[in-house]
Amino acid sequence: RLTMDPFNSAQDVHRCDLCETAIVHSYCDFCHVNLCTSCIGKHISDGYDKHKIVPFQERRSTLIYPKCGTHPHKTCELQCKNCNDIFVCSSCTASEQHTGHIFVEVSTVYKAKKDNIEKDTEEIVKTISPTYEEIASDFKNQLANLDGGYEKLTTAMSKQGEQWHREIDIVVNKMKTEIGEIKVKHRDLLQKHLDEIKQIQALIKQTLLAIEEIKKSTEVSPTIEYSSKIREFSKLPPKIEVSLPTFIPKPTDHEKLYSLFGQITPFISTATKNKVLSLNKPNTSPRELLDEPELLVTIQTGYEKLCNVTCQNEDRIWASGNMNNIKCFNFKGSLLQTIQTISGIFPSDITVDYDEYLLYSDWSTWTVYKVKNGKTEELIRLQGWKPINLCIASNGDLLVTMFSDDGTQSKVVRYSGSTEKQTIQFDDEGKPLYSGNGKIKYISENRNHDICVADCGAGAVVVVNQDRKLRWRYTGHPSVTKNKPFKPFGITTDSQSRILTSDSDNHCIHFLHQNGQFLRYIDNCDLGDPFGLCVDNNDNLFVCEFNRGNVKKIKYLK
Repeated sequence: RLTMDPFNSAQDVHRCDLCETAIVHSYCDFCHVNLCTSCIGKHISDGYDKHKIVPFQERRSTLIYPKCGTHPHKTCELQCKNCNDIFVCSSCTASEQHTGHIFVEVSTVYKAKKDNIEKDTEEIVKTISPTYEEIASDFKNQLANLDGGYEKLTTAMSKQGEQWHREIDIVVNKMKTEIGEIKVKHRDLLQKHLDEIKQIQALIKQTLLAIEEIKKSTEVSPTIEYSSKIREFSKLPPKIEVSLPTFIPKPTDHEKLYSLFGQITPFISTATKNKVLSLNKPNTSPRELLDEPELLVTIQTGYEKLCNVTCQNEDRIWASGNMNNIKCFNFKGSLLQTIQTISGIFPSDITVDYDEYLLYSDWSTWTVYKVKNGKTEELIRLQGWKPINLCIASNGDLLVTMFSDDGTQSKVVRYSGSTEKQTIQFDDEGKPLYSGNGKIKYISENRNHDICVADCGAGAVVVVNQDRKLRWRYTGHPSVTKNKPFKPFGITTDSQSRILTSDSDNHCIHFLHQNGQFLRYIDNCDLGDPFGLCVDNNDNLFVCEFNRGNVKKIKYLK
């Protein structure tokens, strides 16, 4: 309770919630009650053993842990990473069920979630909500200008009608009716889209209210169970531009009165896709290259032949090799999870979508799979083509390189969900863009929306723009020390739109400008047979060492 001090109007004084007169001294962190010194005993006299009295300045600092279902007298201050992050107490950790499992402190996860909630709040308030306000404002402006636009249209038609004889009045009235019907449809369309935007805005407000409740609360379960809606809200709806109909007059011809009087074109509704709001934004400000790249971490994966690596979030990667599984590691090298492939064959490639779900391709079953909440489901099944390498585009689409069953053709296909949207196979002269064989072709989309393919069979990096036009090919850089033929395997791009591709036979990484110019090699850090590549949001490079089975995390920018 806050009471205004009559002797100092600028000062708010906190009062005890029980006696309502004395100045607060303490706080019950469980009941969320302000207490003076005299009222502490009264508050805890009910014998309730959960009271937590702390100094007022340290209020809301005590976490309220859930009770253990197995050991009711203990609280769960840990989570088991091997058991889908279930809550466990100290006694559970010593049980046979959790032998050898990895545990994390709930307080650490809680703090990280709280930090994410703060970031989500800032993202919604500063970026997402204002963007939806702009979209709604645009629809309101179109609706506000609707009558004026149609009035001009009607006036233009009426002026043409005044030049005609009385017998054409019925034609004029008929066309006015048509305009009125089009106007109703026009208004209904705009109102429909505005209503959809308002529904999303209402969901945003509900989300903010829910977030505020979580932020105020110290209960662990709601915070741990919090699921971010940032990605959902960031996929903005198409921007609708609805043009007005036009009246096109024609020369007078009494015999063809109606057809020659004019023509009313229907309104045209064009949807311009808004860009997906960038989340977990990489640093796009110019960054200089380090004189010598630095090896930060080496992660031993246990694969004899390591092919693929992809970042899931800011502290986890997935890796796969010549075994029938896919492994998840933290950046310290601890194994967190292992997924078995459906076919029992090693995966062709792996990637992670915007919802942080794992995707993998399996050439033996002609299928791309999604692993969602621990369950593997079929996402795309091909006929006559085998999927090889994968990447997620900036708009959330999936890009897949594939080759024909007979191994004579290769192409890139873009999917939205399971729906094919675009095929990239030939240049403007009808010649194949990619070598026709069954060799791997790693793929990455650059920040400028170029699609970059490492075609090891052709000894080239092939780059096309989003309209499928060939931009350039890179076939290696002359070097005295790099004397084996250039065969690019892994490929990735960073926040500066620069391209990194692995040259396994020469034990180095080629670093390229977005326009194809060679910039430098990354050939230190004791790289051996570099293969699959990826970068995280901080532009740290992750490199698979094919024959050593290691993932190396390398810093190459200042």
